[in-house]
Amino acid sequence: MNVVRINDEVEIGEEEIIWEFARSSGPGGQNVNKVETKVTLRFPLDASGSLTLDQKQRIHDGLPGRITKLGILRVTCQRNRTREANRRECLERFASLIADALEETPERSKTRIPRRERRRRTDNKKRRSQVKALRGRVDSDL
Repeated sequence: MNVVRINDEVEIGEEEIIWEFARSSGPGGQNVNKVETKVTLRFPLDASGSLTLDQKQRIHDGLPGRITKLGILRVTCQRNRTREANRRECLERFASLIADALEETPERSKTRIPRRERRRRTDNKKRRSQVKALRGRVDSDL
């Protein structure tokens, strides 16, 4: 049984992954017209036993455009000329996508804007206001 290693805590068994092959539109000349080298990796995220509910939710939130309404994550590769090379690239991209989605971003702690920065902003606004005020119509009374 092969395992796809996502990070130190998460491993997904390859038996959970569904592979689909089709004719590619990439490089390969006449080979493209005969051999199915395009690879699509389908991973039923909601039915996965390798991930916790929290991890599944984090992946749903992090990759909304890649997951279908049925909860299937899809990754497609057709850059290479061979099916095996596209398959390897698909697995690498799949692992990096899930790892990025599972990575926790530290919560930002609010800080106050320094007094010097507030003063600099208001000075810039006043200067800009004066520049724009000088663009107005000039009286020809003089």
